[in-house]
Amino acid sequence: MPHTFTGDFRRFFGRGLGILLPSILTLWILWQALVFVYNNVAEPINRGVRTSVIYIAPQFFDEGDPPEWFRVTEDQVRARLDQAGDLPTGEGERAGVIARESPRVTREIRRDRLRQFWKAHWYLEVTGFFVAIVLIYLSGVLLGNYLGRQIYGRLEKLISRIPGFKQIYPHVKQVVDLILGDRKMAFSKVVLVEYPSAGIWTVGFLTGDSMRQIDKLAGDAVVSVFIPTSPTPFTGFTINVPASQAKPMDLTIEEALRFVITAGVLTPERQAEADAAAPAASLAPATAATAAAGKEKSGASEAARAHSKTDGSRPGDGSPA
Repeated sequence: MPHTFTGDFRRFFGRGLGILLPSILTLWILWQALVFVYNNVAEPINRGVRTSVIYIAPQFFDEGDPPEWFRVTEDQVRARLDQAGDLPTGEGERAGVIARESPRVTREIRRDRLRQFWKAHWYLEVTGFFVAIVLIYLSGVLLGNYLGRQIYGRLEKLISRIPGFKQIYPHVKQVVDLILGDRKMAFSKVVLVEYPSAGIWTVGFLTGDSMRQIDKLAGDAVVSVFIPTSPTPFTGFTINVPASQAKPMDLTIEEALRFVITAGVLTPERQAEADAAAPAASLAPATAATAAAGKEKSGASEAARAHSKTDGSRPGDGSPA
């Protein structure tokens, strides 16, 4: 089939997209997560720190030589009030408004100038992240002991009763506990079972032995298997099957979860490597067989030519010389 520019462009463009897109999407997701944390966690903390600095700073420097961002003159206050349109036309009234509004406007000017100073020094922007890390660590320490767990448990029960909150919070907590929780996954291994009917094979997670009452009623040793649903494997069904019908699979929990989340699109990497090596392995015997067939055909042709030559030179056979 002849190569065309359109076909080559489509093929190479798709190949390049397949190589670069996972990395680009990963970087984009990480960047969006960083921006979210900065805007919703670090920046509010930075605002609180700057507000505290405005009130605390005068206690740590000489009033006669304050930092540049802290200096506010009466002219700057008058200009800010005039820009906002808060100054009346009468001179006496202007003086009264300036005297009354001067503390508030002074704080606003200092806050704006400190924010500009803060933005100009990148290492100060990290303050919010650092304070957030310290607060999260202290929260983990305080809530990790017995008293902290009891208080948090009561608070969690209280907020779980709030309408709207109780419909979302349990599912979010379940996902977070699965990813960041201290407890290991309850799944012991990946198994294959015939579910929901014979001839249909489903990937499941073996959670352990079933209830003894089920063993007695079934007349056999029964195990509990969790059947996850796609694309959210955190929900699914718990079934009980005879232990002999739960076939162990050579898969890790992470590989099986990836398979379920992507609805079977992503298979284990070792399977992909084996599939890539299979065509090369199957090509070698075929090449050897083709070469052997070629040699056999060549040998037969040589033998036929030799036989024909011998028959043509035999004397007295009536053939022309």
